[in-house]
Amino acid sequence: MASISPNELAVELLNHCLRGDAWPADVLDSLVEEAIDEDPAFAAPATRALFSVLIERLADLFEPRLCGVYARLFARVIERVRPEIGTAAALAARYDEVRAVRPPAFEPETVLVPSRVTLGADIAVTSLVLDAAKQRFPGARILFAAPAKSWELFEKDPRLTHLPLRYGRGALLRDRLAVFEELREAAAAPGTLVLDPDSRLTQLGLLPVCDARRHHLFESRGFGGDGLETLPALTARWLRQTLGAGEVVPYLHPRYHYEPASTPLVTVSFGVGENPAKRVEDPFEEELLRHLAGLEAQVMVDLGAPGSEEEERVESALGALGETAGRIGVHRGPFASFAALIASSSFYLGYDSAGQHVAAALGVPLLSIFQGMASARMAARWRPDSPGPVTVLHAAEFQDVQDLLGAVRHAIRP
Repeated sequence: MASISPNELAVELLNHCLRGDAWPADVLDSLVEEAIDEDPAFAAPATRALFSVLIERLADLFEPRLCGVYARLFARVIERVRPEIGTAAALAARYDEVRAVRPPAFEPETVLVPSRVTLGADIAVTSLVLDAAKQRFPGARILFAAPAKSWELFEKDPRLTHLPLRYGRGALLRDRLAVFEELREAAAAPGTLVLDPDSRLTQLGLLPVCDARRHHLFESRGFGGDGLETLPALTARWLRQTLGAGEVVPYLHPRYHYEPASTPLVTVSFGVGENPAKRVEDPFEEELLRHLAGLEAQVMVDLGAPGSEEEERVESALGALGETAGRIGVHRGPFASFAALIASSSFYLGYDSAGQHVAAALGVPLLSIFQGMASARMAARWRPDSPGPVTVLHAAEFQDVQDLLGAVRHAIRP
């Protein structure tokens, strides 16, 4: 199948999965073999196709029946790449055990919570798991296994201990599975309970980081069935059923702090979480900044990571404004710093990304523009869940960019 591109292989597998057919084993094996090729020029696009085209699409549909499909498929991937971890059959059988909703069988000395890696999900989902673990097990050590960016959102929480892990969403397949040993070592003690929020670190619960009895998976892709509840609401329900938790809400506790501005402050992010399908085409961002520059309010826009595509877009949009750009401030720094800036603002505006979940957790009035959703259920799951005012505009429901801009201008209330 050397003449077939990785994307074509992934699409063929996806179509079989969506139809409910058995996927061709030779097609999956071909894609995996490319993804573990010693030459990154072959391995990188194949890994990207495996995750972005196939695995993430199965997850984004939030279709309960696809959870088992994913487990059987990716168990085969693990067996091919790391056969010492376990057979596909054993991994899939264990998955069925850990996703069963049940109370813990013991009082843990340590509770290990693996990060979901994406910042928005760590606020909308993982933070509730951390909150419930602190409430239910007041004497236990709460170990948060996370990359640095996620840890920075919670690093001032005195109840949490950080287990630093590296996991890049653009990493090769072998590297994504390499975190297994560190997680298994951290969870090795019999008194350790794993509360898994559907983490990328465990490959959505498939990696056997401990015996199944001690591993509880919140299968966020299937929990809630055909309903349209938000992820924070579903997480809270799972925690009540699993831990008997009381009220739990999304939270963050970064080390950064800004005093509330003396005049209205609007914070803006054009981040899309490395998913370009989430952004609205040009000239949306430029025209939106032009409108914001004319408001009687301070405006701060986040630049994103240094050297990122987001930084390039923001600087391009600001450059097109000419002298007007001087009315807009720019935030440079880690996302946790921008999260603290959102906390001090009177209004937040952005795409479906981490910033909206920060604003929602803090009750900051927000406007979120949704674009490129895989399904209506995906849009419902990721809708910001907040005690404050929330407006969500779906770009696909508008005739064109100017029509959408008109609705955005009307909805902004600094």
